[in-house]
Amino acid sequence: MKSEQIDLVVVGAGIIGLATAHQYLVQCPKKSVVVLERESDSALHQTGRNSGVLHSGIYYAPGSMKAELAVAGRSAMVKFCEERAINHEICGKVIVATRNDEIKRLRALRERATHNGLDAELISSARLKEIEPYCTGIEALHVPSTGIVSYAAVCEALAAEIEGRGGVIRYGAQVVTIEESNEGARVSTSKGDLVAGLVVNCAGLRSDQVAKMVGAAEGHRIVPFRGEYFELVPERRNLVRGLIYPVPDPSFPFLGVHLTRMIDGSVHAGPNAVLALAREGYRWRDVEVRQVLEHLGNQGLWKLARKYWRTGAGEIWRSVSKAAFVKALQRLVPDIVADDLEVSPAGVRAQAMDAEGDLLDDFSLTEAVNSLHVLNAPSPAATASLEIAGQIVRMIEARSA
Repeated sequence: MKSEQIDLVVVGAGIIGLATAHQYLVQCPKKSVVVLERESDSALHQTGRNSGVLHSGIYYAPGSMKAELAVAGRSAMVKFCEERAINHEICGKVIVATRNDEIKRLRALRERATHNGLDAELISSARLKEIEPYCTGIEALHVPSTGIVSYAAVCEALAAEIEGRGGVIRYGAQVVTIEESNEGARVSTSKGDLVAGLVVNCAGLRSDQVAKMVGAAEGHRIVPFRGEYFELVPERRNLVRGLIYPVPDPSFPFLGVHLTRMIDGSVHAGPNAVLALAREGYRWRDVEVRQVLEHLGNQGLWKLARKYWRTGAGEIWRSVSKAAFVKALQRLVPDIVADDLEVSPAGVRAQAMDAEGDLLDDFSLTEAVNSLHVLNAPSPAATASLEIAGQIVRMIEARSA
């Protein structure tokens, strides 16, 4: 049986996969593109389960891919949404110091904002009250360029334009194997085989597994962390006008629980960060034996646990204790009480760990004979997705030059 011949196969219909397929068709309108997605629809995992923030790029090391692509990506995403009438809002956010020992870190963030070309203003507690009347802090950083959007809506627009340009999105098509040769890459899926000139792996939570098929993982592995959310009941949404974040804790590689108004008007609180027991482990009872065994045999994860055990224990406690979660939120908005919160769907962050057992801080892309692999693209990847796609397409063009 003859296999389909395709110029570009993209694995994964999250926002990076769809943005890549879209950008490639814009640049190369006569080429054939197939997007393979194991699920029944697009944006069902990281893309559709995040907080919907258009990140400014303030947190990321100057000169890093995250900093450069997030800053440019936010502007590109706003333009994309404006041109397609996708609902979005540049509402700004405040990063709030509630203790004296956070002031130095807050001011360091202000310096980082300057290095990354961002407008950010240190404000007093009185000015903070004007922006967020129910928020309490001794000093804050106001970042006006931060916004909100539904990335699932962005994916709907990308998918429609991909198909409008002749591309194909094949749902329920799980990649089983990829075999590379000088003639191309044979991709075997649960819905038949294809032969691609090039494969781009944007499989998110499964990206390391796809990369291993062609020896391109470079020792990287995905460690899934579940982020659990509550949301404010409708009658208490007035407690939050925009986005309220804590000063990041340098002893932990995540931002900490924060409050985010979503584009639909709801207000989400979270996430915490706990080790998931399955790649798509959105609940404690979601357990994948293979993933548990991988965790147990992962020496880097044991190293991480030894380093962050105290903070990690706090994250687990907030997972099982609503009262602890509420207490963390009350540092920012003291009026929040347990009855103000209802459970909201969790997300899982596809965080890559390198061969030395360290969590990757920046985006990571690797290459093989007939493939490119996005191996680390957690937040702010959705914000940066159009710019990440542009970089991937430039890498594709460089290969054929």
